[in-house]
Amino acid sequence: MEDLLARLGDLPSWVPTLPLWLSVALLVVDAAVRVVAVAVVPNNRRPSSAMAWLLAIFFLPYLGIAAFLLIGSPKLPRARREKQRTINAMIMARTEGMDVVREDDPWPPWLASLVRLNRHAGSMPLVTGNSATVSTDYDKTLLQLAEEVDSARRFVHVEFYILSLDDSTRPLFEAMARARERGVTVRVLLDHVASLRTPGYRATLRALDAMGADWREMLPVQPLRGKFQRPDLRNHRKILVVDGEVAWTGSQNAVDRGYHKKRYGRRNLAWQDLMVRFEGPVVAEVNALFVTDWYSETDELLESEADPVPVEAGQRIGRRLDCQVVPSGPGFEGENNLKMFNALMYYAQERVIITSPYFVPDDSLLYAVTTAAERGLRVELFVSEVADQWLVFHAQRSYYEALLRSGVRIHLYPAPYVLHAKHVTIDDDVAVVGSSNMDIRSFSLNLEVSVMVRGRSFVDDVRAVEDSYRAVSRELLLSDWLQRPWRSKLFDNVCRLTSALQ
Repeated sequence: MEDLLARLGDLPSWVPTLPLWLSVALLVVDAAVRVVAVAVVPNNRRPSSAMAWLLAIFFLPYLGIAAFLLIGSPKLPRARREKQRTINAMIMARTEGMDVVREDDPWPPWLASLVRLNRHAGSMPLVTGNSATVSTDYDKTLLQLAEEVDSARRFVHVEFYILSLDDSTRPLFEAMARARERGVTVRVLLDHVASLRTPGYRATLRALDAMGADWREMLPVQPLRGKFQRPDLRNHRKILVVDGEVAWTGSQNAVDRGYHKKRYGRRNLAWQDLMVRFEGPVVAEVNALFVTDWYSETDELLESEADPVPVEAGQRIGRRLDCQVVPSGPGFEGENNLKMFNALMYYAQERVIITSPYFVPDDSLLYAVTTAAERGLRVELFVSEVADQWLVFHAQRSYYEALLRSGVRIHLYPAPYVLHAKHVTIDDDVAVVGSSNMDIRSFSLNLEVSVMVRGRSFVDDVRAVEDSYRAVSRELLLSDWLQRPWRSKLFDNVCRLTSALQ
């Protein structure tokens, strides 16, 4: 200590010195923070995430602990989780006996156990008697949504991560206004932070007020109004339900294809998405997610609009698809979508085809995908050649070598398009479509909706979309990937570390 004080005495006069007692106190606090972090941070957290947080706290103790206190918890507030449990119990009670679980042909032998897993995690049963139509034309899809709203007689439920009034979405807003004029109830949910960051936010809210829509912002970050949770917990779902008879869901937001961002415009980026139109009993399950989110934001439980739909009508008119909605997010105890994806990878017998704009898997999913390839299955991954989020994009690239070495074929969808579609096909039996990316954010932090569909006709439709991707994409070869500059490798790996900060 005397040597240390002597050295401090030799410092230039302009360097401030601290009293001995304060220096000792700061050292004690610093040591205490590190010890407490080792005990607290790993609790109920995946090892990679815990290690990333501990590294941040050890290297930048005060900044790291402040960040951990702000965004360290991946759970919604307790009151919101209680509401989710209330809705889950209601769904389980109202759908008792509706499960379609078979263990004979034409079902693959593993499907019944997966259905039970999804039911246990998200409360929704598998229901039969459905139809589903795929839509991949971005602007045409927005017009189709407007046409659906124009057919509404009772209610319209609109829920989007990003909802923005612009030239592309104006037909949808005008259709909602006409619905209100007919006396139709129009309820709208839009994610607060995502929509706030989109140009035209104020004009969008004024348009909703002018038409008389009943609207709310999802997961608002408004601490002065007593509304606050971890700010990057977001509602990423995309849903439209009309009269409980038709539902749309998928990857597309209700905004212009270029998102009105200057940095996107300079690169001429345009989004390529996939939405699915459903009819049949599964519509009630999609609507139940809207009812859940509406209840979470308003305390109003729309019980009369959450009733299950009998399957008989759909079966009579020839609908044959089996569908199960799988909700996920920080309102649930587990990572429902991750469990489903992992199970699908291990159950697959012939091929797995994944489309995801952000492929940043945790260890369990990375092992599941590479193991499928090493088992001799045909495993393909469609991702974008360019991306809108550079940090996630570089984290994703850090996984390419391991994937390629295991035998996964990676296809790069060409610029300037951002392949934003999110779907998976397993053998010729099952397809999953929805809003969930294959990344840690979608598994842990975002509220997502996925729909698992069993039916060869629908799988064939999604396979046709995958074929269209393959026709224009460039396959990434391991030999070429290993030749990239060392600076790129280093940056990719650094970004990979940040992906674990949950």
